[in-house]
Amino acid sequence: MKHVPNILTFIRLALIPVFVAVFFSDMDQSRFVALGIYAVASFTDLIDGQIARKYNVVTELGKVMDPLADKLMLVTVIVSFYYAGDIPWFIPVIVLVKEAFMIIMGLILYNKKERVVIPANYFGKTATVLFTLAIVLTFFLPGNGWVLALMYATIALKVVALISYIFTYKKMKQKISQEG
Repeated sequence: MKHVPNILTFIRLALIPVFVAVFFSDMDQSRFVALGIYAVASFTDLIDGQIARKYNVVTELGKVMDPLADKLMLVTVIVSFYYAGDIPWFIPVIVLVKEAFMIIMGLILYNKKERVVIPANYFGKTATVLFTLAIVLTFFLPGNGWVLALMYATIALKVVALISYIFTYKKMKQKISQEG
């Protein structure tokens, strides 16, 4: 059981190029097969964390690779939607900038002496759930105004989450400097 969460994370990483190949393929129902791949990746994300916590097999590698795999899959899907003409250009740009910032800051914080890991918060979790809903709806209703409105709202919530993570980091940094 010790390695199962990390194996699931690496399966999720391996599904990224498979998603792209299927999404842009000429096969019948390629979008819906790609949706299935995205669903499998999302399911592995749900269960790897549960297994890691339940069996107390959280690893340093998992702490870094799990969120990285999530962000890479998310960016892949959003960029694929853009290239397919399903969403406007600024959605992937905002998502790419925000996720790149989160990845870079996460690596910087993780590699500090104190090994700071900022936990997900309410804004981030809510944005993730709503964004996942918007993504799934985009598979079925590409370019739909209501789906795009949901995506815009979730992106705004993701920006709020980013700002709250920055404030959390500042508080953690103050606490560490006061203790040190």
